[in-house]
Parts: sequence; structure tokens; C-alpha cells
Amino acid sequence: MVLTFIYVDLPFWRAEIGRIALHLGKVDFVDRRISRDEFLEAKETGRLRDGTIIPFRQIPCLVVDGQSIAQTGGISRICGKLAGLYPTDMVAAALVDQVIDMATDITVLLGPANAEQDDAKKKQMRLDLAAGPLPRKIGFLEEQLGRNTGDWFVGDSLTIADIAAWRLFGWLTSGTIDHLPTDLLAPFPKLRKLCRQVNNDPGVIDWVHRTYPKGYAPGNF
Repeated sequence: MVLTFIYVDLPFWRAEIGRIALHLGKVDFVDRRISRDEFLEAKETGRLRDGTIIPFRQIPCLVVDGQSIAQTGGISRICGKLAGLYPTDMVAAALVDQVIDMATDITVLLGPANAEQDDAKKKQMRLDLAAGPLPRKIGFLEEQLGRNTGDWFVGDSLTIADIAAWRLFGWLTSGTIDHLPTDLLAPFPKLRKLCRQVNNDPGVIDWVHRTYPKGYAPGNF
């Protein structure tokens, strides 16, 4: 099986779930990092410059033996299965899926502010998010994490759900998003503990060392 993972050269959670899962599972793959210009071209044409199809004109994209696959959930499940980080039990698998879907819901909340061109309005929109909608959604994940008897979202070991949460909250609390407080996770001890566990995983440490920008801050956990 030949795998090529396509994304830009950023450690955004939507791509990192699959890339880190494959790395942890010691699954060989081509980590293809395209330029912003090539991505913008693909949004117009539906293909990369070499002809690789980009379904829905979105990245990340995973190419499996020549077949292009889009969307975070589908890609993450394939990578998780290959790496042994996705449950075989149907209900347990759904419990993993719902965490990834909630990560998408939280990301979508930031969309309008990210698109706002007026700096003053952008600042207020992000402050408003941090004061209500974001903590509310994050609190739902804290509740769900507390329903498992272990330290992980599902079962007693790391799954792609935990990778998704770690990288999502690493992004949100890194200080790279203007006007979003870095102590966003302060009220959520279970999530902070989970993020620290993922952050301290030797395989994750190795991946961060190899691929993340110099001076990268993992987040405020």
C-alpha cells in the first residue's frame, strides 16, 4: 500500500491526527507538504500541478494507492486503523468519531472571526467566543472525557480522539490566535491532563522535533 498525505506545512489538527497516527504506528507514508499557492490553484482546478485529484478541493487529502480521499474524519479513521489507534468495536469507534466531530464544531465557531477583515470587530468576536461559546463546547468534551474510567477519551489507551483534542487545544491556547486567551483550558483539568499525556508521548515528541517549526509552543496545558 502506497500512502501520500497532502497538506500545507502547518501542524493544524485536521492534518496532524492522521500524520501523527501513521508516525506512531510506524506506517510508511509520503508526507507531502504543498505550498499555499499550489493549494489555491487546487481550490480552483480540483487537482495539484502533477494531476493528483483533490476531492471537494479541500485538504488534508490522503492518497491510497492512487485513490484520493478527503475530509478529516474519513482520513483520520483510515490512518487510525492502519496505526492500531482506532477501535474495532462499533460503539467504541463511534465514541472516537464524536470527539473528532466536536473538534470540527469548535473550529467552525472561529470561522466568522477568522474571516473578519476589520481588526476591531475581529478582536471583539474572539473575545465574545472566549467568554461563552468556546468554553461551553470545551466543557462538553470535559464532561465526555470524565465519563471514561481511564485517562483517555475511549478505552485505556491512546486513540486518534486524544490526538485530535491535543492538537486542537494546542492550537487554541498557543497564543498564535490574537485575542484568544492562552488559559482557555484552565477550568478543564481532565482535558489539561489528557493533553499533557499526549504531549509527553515519546512518539509525539519525536514527531514534533522532526516536523514542527523552530520555537513551536505546544500549547498551554
